[in-house]
Amino acid sequence: MSPSKVRVRFAPSPTGMLHVGNARSALFNYLFARKYKGKFILRIEDTDIERSEVLYIDEIYHDLKWLGLDWDEGPDIGGENGPYRQSERRDIYKTYLKKLQTNDLAYTCYCSAEELEIRRKDAIQNGQAPRYDNRCRHLTDEQIKKFEQEGRKPVIRFKMPEENIVVKDLIRGDVEFDHQLIGDFVIFKSDGGPSFHFAVVVDDIEMKISHVIRGEDHLPNTPRHIALFHAFGCELPLFAHMSMTMGPDGTRLSKRHGATSVNQYRELGYLPDAFSNFLALLGWSPGDDREILTRDELIDLFSIEGMTKSSAIFGIDKLNWMNGMYIRQAPIDKLTRLAIPYLQKGGYYPNGVNESEFVWISKVVDAVRGYLNCLSEIPQHAALFMNEEVEIEEASVEFIRSDEGQKVLQLFQSKIESMDTVDIDAFKSVLKDIQGELDVKGKQLYMPLRIALTGKKEGLELHVAVALLEKKKILQRIQTAQARPLI
Repeated sequence: MSPSKVRVRFAPSPTGMLHVGNARSALFNYLFARKYKGKFILRIEDTDIERSEVLYIDEIYHDLKWLGLDWDEGPDIGGENGPYRQSERRDIYKTYLKKLQTNDLAYTCYCSAEELEIRRKDAIQNGQAPRYDNRCRHLTDEQIKKFEQEGRKPVIRFKMPEENIVVKDLIRGDVEFDHQLIGDFVIFKSDGGPSFHFAVVVDDIEMKISHVIRGEDHLPNTPRHIALFHAFGCELPLFAHMSMTMGPDGTRLSKRHGATSVNQYRELGYLPDAFSNFLALLGWSPGDDREILTRDELIDLFSIEGMTKSSAIFGIDKLNWMNGMYIRQAPIDKLTRLAIPYLQKGGYYPNGVNESEFVWISKVVDAVRGYLNCLSEIPQHAALFMNEEVEIEEASVEFIRSDEGQKVLQLFQSKIESMDTVDIDAFKSVLKDIQGELDVKGKQLYMPLRIALTGKKEGLELHVAVALLEKKKILQRIQTAQARPLI
């Protein structure tokens, strides 16, 4: 495939936060463009004036950049085929509309929304397709004058050809649509703005889009788009309708499944490379069992042939596993910088972190990273080191209130008090001494100390935890545990 011919686009509507399904579409377009050294274009479809907001455009930029998806042309960087916001392309749309009107392929429709709804319900009740019945195709001058006198605000409709249309889809093969199920559709709304169907085709023509890679929910729209391409005498792009992103229950991914926007996962502390890796494997396979793939590997391996027709299931457990893998493999300095804002949200270091604190925090992050699904969990794991005291589980109190437990704590305290610092080697030496002097081992030795110092029966290896705790905190927790009253 010639690199100069590959031009794909991601065209979100700024009516809400970027949904993970749309992010997956953006990722596949990006990987395809980079694979063939083509162009990845960002286009903002903001013809829905009432619902579009600048806030959401900024969030789209932020989320795409967070995912590492850089674009070659777009509203913020320009390009040869701009403007890249539909709201700034109205003159272009009007020029294309005149082409259709000149060729008698468009007409004015005065049907009201109420009338259309009544006819839609009647059609469904009679077992017919709820399509527009094309009744305004052949209005007389008198009928038009009457409608205008009534103050009706018309739309402009496109005359669909009376022949079946076949969508040659790169994923699904040939899909034929019965023209009798598709009525003449609106290409210009009553407010004078273009409809989605009209604008998207004009933009794809003007921006020389070679491949349209989008969700299968757009497949029913494609016959209308093909008809418009033909009406303008333009070559069709190649279509690839990817499977939809579903929740674990097989229904469309929605709020009831948890977070659905990229922004939410970003704020939860998922790493962008992990999230992109996870999205890439939803409805696409590299052809083998590999699951952890770098960006370069994704680009090299990606192909439309590897995309599946079946629905892609968004499983949070799989995402957590993958993100945990990336957390464990990340350079510790980078991971620490990412973790610090979450520690601050948890109430730690409100005034910032100095160099020596950063070094210590990095050791804490390194110690707990194996327990993290995402970085927002780090305050609860780091609390062991950040807080002065720990909350001891009620079910564990027996270990520190037994006679043997008290002896272990007392002897441990006396030995730690005589030491300047407590590192891993020193801690192991103290344990060995206690074991010999008290003739205790196993749980009888470790559990009283673990409960006293961490509050829990399980968790980090005890010597790792102790080595990161200040001597003052160690002694304070031992003393608190010894003073723990009987239940």
